[in-house]
Amino acid sequence: MPSSAQVNKEIKQLYINGHFCYVYKAGIVTNGLGVIRHISFFDDEFKDNHPEIPVEKKSDSPDEDKSIGDSTSLKPVLEDYFNLHNHHYSTFIADSAFDSYQTYPFLIKDFGFDKAVIPLNSRNSSSDLPQPDYNENGWPLCPKDSSLPMKPNGWCRGKNRSPRFKFVCPKTNHKGGKRNCYCEDPCTDSSYGRVTYTYPDQDLRTYPGIIRDTDDWIDLYKKRGVVEQTINYFKDAMVTGNLKTQNLKSIKADVFLAGITQLLTLILADKMDKPENIRSLRSLIA
Repeated sequence: MPSSAQVNKEIKQLYINGHFCYVYKAGIVTNGLGVIRHISFFDDEFKDNHPEIPVEKKSDSPDEDKSIGDSTSLKPVLEDYFNLHNHHYSTFIADSAFDSYQTYPFLIKDFGFDKAVIPLNSRNSSSDLPQPDYNENGWPLCPKDSSLPMKPNGWCRGKNRSPRFKFVCPKTNHKGGKRNCYCEDPCTDSSYGRVTYTYPDQDLRTYPGIIRDTDDWIDLYKKRGVVEQTINYFKDAMVTGNLKTQNLKSIKADVFLAGITQLLTLILADKMDKPENIRSLRSLIA
């Protein structure tokens, strides 16, 4: 199959959601409410403005082709956004397609996010990750029993010391305001039990400013559902997922108008004191 559509060379062949298709790809950035904040079209103009983006090559794995496209487009999209807006966000949330070793440093160090909530992508795992001392979520394991993860015990910011996460022996309890180890075969002589620290800078992918698989992690990632709702709103309600036009200017105009419509819906819902309808034009006018 040709790599682009005959009617328009900018409509590329991609592998998305389990099937090959010809699409004009765009990136959408929303805030935590699912309100549109930025739209980038991955066309020749975008590539000309970002010559640092590597030219994508076809591989034997269509899933890998897709993940490369998503992860490499992220940094230039965010650069364009922050160049236009003087905003700061503490948390970045995305799906596993954006999980790569290169992603976390620029999210946390360059763009100033405190946390990057991105599920691990099994395709990006490698043998040089700490194994079997740590589980797949980056939790230290009991040195005597690798089936027991150690307990997270908070975020430490000691004076003149690097920020770090504290983990304690899984076989400890509190008695009389003191932690006690009740392990039958302890790995330390301390009655307090074994303590381990992990440092975010040693592996930003494993420790992206938050401990993976904790309640906080799970609660934050649930918020990503509003992004999918916004994308479905664009595709279905605003019919950008089934456009009949082949002209790029018309395609861009349709997508931008969909974003403008959502923002107008937000303004109307706010003026009508109906915050529950900030992303639902149909409910607002019903």
